[in-house]
Amino acid sequence: MRASQGLQQGRREQSQARAMTREELTTWALNSGWKMIGGHPSLSKPSRPGEAIVRMVLKATVVNIEIKKPAGKWEKVSGASYGNVEADADTGVPRGLGLVSIPGLTKLMQNNRDNMAFGRFTVAGGHSEE
Repeated sequence: MRASQGLQQGRREQSQARAMTREELTTWALNSGWKMIGGHPSLSKPSRPGEAIVRMVLKATVVNIEIKKPAGKWEKVSGASYGNVEADADTGVPRGLGLVSIPGLTKLMQNNRDNMAFGRFTVAGGHSEE
């Protein structure tokens, strides 16, 4: 009997976890190396910083992760309703979108975050001042 009570309590705690809103997802993305391109939080290749290759499409009730195929067409690779997307308690990464399971996405996010941070230190003209 006690085991079933513990299971029910665990389910209640999970259901009490607060879903992320559209604004929270946007804020998380922009703080994690994503940037707004074409009206969507997006990731780009370091060699082409103005061209999105991954984007987060925030619709009225759902959020989708899309990857740009070589032919230029966007392909949805994951998606969930806002009610099913929660911030991870330890990392803050939204759970429910499969972000950690998409190959290469973590590395791409790190590259974009590094470019944002270190891009501010480059000197106009491409050479250092001495």
